[in-house]
Amino acid sequence: TTKAAATDSVSRSANGYEIKTVGGVTYVDGVLVANKTYGLPASYYTGGLTAECDHAYDNLKAAAAKAGYSLYISSGFRDYYTQDAIYNRYVANDGKANADRYSARPGHSEHQTGLAFDLNSCYQSFGDTPEGQWLAANSWKYGFIIRYPRGKESITGYQYEPWHVRYLGKSTAEAVYD
Repeated sequence: TTKAAATDSVSRSANGYEIKTVGGVTYVDGVLVANKTYGLPASYYTGGLTAECDHAYDNLKAAAAKAGYSLYISSGFRDYYTQDAIYNRYVANDGKANADRYSARPGHSEHQTGLAFDLNSCYQSFGDTPEGQWLAANSWKYGFIIRYPRGKESITGYQYEPWHVRYLGKSTAEAVYD
């Protein structure tokens, strides 16, 4: 056996979820998490969508096309340093408090995980388009969730983003959707 790194840990949340940190990467009940609470090290780099996420996206896109809708990735994988530049630009333009409502700080972006991306249009009105409505109703069938749903800012920490999807796998996505 190897000795765990000093930052590695296992604990339980107040709700009983296992929170495991390995090499600076946090998993909650086995699901990799990057959010305002749990970050990723700058060195965490997948280089793009994970193979599993990419395959699921191909299935999602094909199903949407079969239903008559066009989905495309408008913003995919972002490494730590790209997110740093984006976030700091938003802070310079809108201030830190406003930027924190719609942009992740570096190391806290789901885009860095290789499991999340933005589809089509990064405007809230995307949720009212036929593509946005189809995505909201069907993404879970392919392992995705709309990560920042309407009315959940107090939970997610981010404003409504109908374009931002996160891959969780089919069973977890279905549980979250339900």
